[in-house]
Amino acid sequence: MSRPLRVGVLCHPTVGGSGVVASECALSLAARGHRVHVFSPGVPPRLARDAGGVVLHRVRGFDYPLFDAGGDDYAAASAVLRVLADDGLDVLHAHYALPHALTAVVARDAWKNGGERAAPRVVVTLHGTDVTLVAAEPSYAPLVRHALRAADALTAVSDDLARRTRAWWGTSAPAIDTIPNFVDSAVFRPDATGDAGDRAPGPLRAVHASNFRELKRVPRLVELFARASRGTHAELLLVGDGPERARCEALARELGLADRARFVGERDDLPALLAPRDAFLLTSAEESFGLSALEAAACGLGVLATRVGGLPEVVRHGETGLLVDPDDADAFVTALRGWIADPAVPRELGRAGRARARTVYDRDAGVRRYEDLYRRLAADPDS
Repeated sequence: MSRPLRVGVLCHPTVGGSGVVASECALSLAARGHRVHVFSPGVPPRLARDAGGVVLHRVRGFDYPLFDAGGDDYAAASAVLRVLADDGLDVLHAHYALPHALTAVVARDAWKNGGERAAPRVVVTLHGTDVTLVAAEPSYAPLVRHALRAADALTAVSDDLARRTRAWWGTSAPAIDTIPNFVDSAVFRPDATGDAGDRAPGPLRAVHASNFRELKRVPRLVELFARASRGTHAELLLVGDGPERARCEALARELGLADRARFVGERDDLPALLAPRDAFLLTSAEESFGLSALEAAACGLGVLATRVGGLPEVVRHGETGLLVDPDDADAFVTALRGWIADPAVPRELGRAGRARARTVYDRDAGVRRYEDLYRRLAADPDS
């Protein structure tokens, strides 16, 4: 039997895809008997309820005038070095390029220069905006390239993101493996509310969940829902919080949706909020993968989304949902009107979506792929 691995995970403490996947992976690895340390400036939401066997290091810099951001990244590297001295680590897995990949590389290289145990191998998982947005900024691009080039292995959460990373890098791009995000279909399921999972007949009940950032284009979603649902009793639940939430709430009132659009903020009971709904709506300008769409599909919802980034890999057009061009408002409205007229349509697509989520995006299978990668790296220091 293979010995347990010692794994360090660097991630953001957010409800976004990178923080969720990092947390779920850490929990699964710990449940498999591995020694897992998570380094983050806050408590990732999926670990807040029950950290299982995960050792959480909340890394916070101290208040020093010369450190505008508080020095959290330096504190994270120091925390990794302390764990290396006490327990050792086989692998250091950074979710997101900056700052985590750079922190991992700095900690590994510092340990190489003075540590007694072997230095950990560095894995970096790209989640999207770390390449499509941050790396596109000239002031950060050279540092992103250095951190990724110095890693021992690179993965991306979708084939589309891997392609775009190679295009951004150019002819000298390193190898990038695709390991898709995954979903725990035992948690995200149609009967997550405790009933039989059968939705009662009635008006369409749609839902959207995001961080309400500009790329999600939630104000556009509110406008399109108002157009499509005018004169009906269709409802829209909006889950999450972020910079554009106040604007969206004002827009909903302005468009006469006060009684049919409900904002509930960030919640940790997402499966129970998704399960009773019929359709999941997404109007993003960019999605490297679309984890929220996958979680909705696992709950049996049909997904109506924009054809961007990795979403066509997650949502099969006409099979598990519908995809429209991101700037084709009329197509989105037409598709949504069809679902409002017959809510049985998204429910049927949702059944196919759940089946695909359980087979293609199974959590255990996804975690095993990371586990296999860790073992290959730990076994071969020259790989």
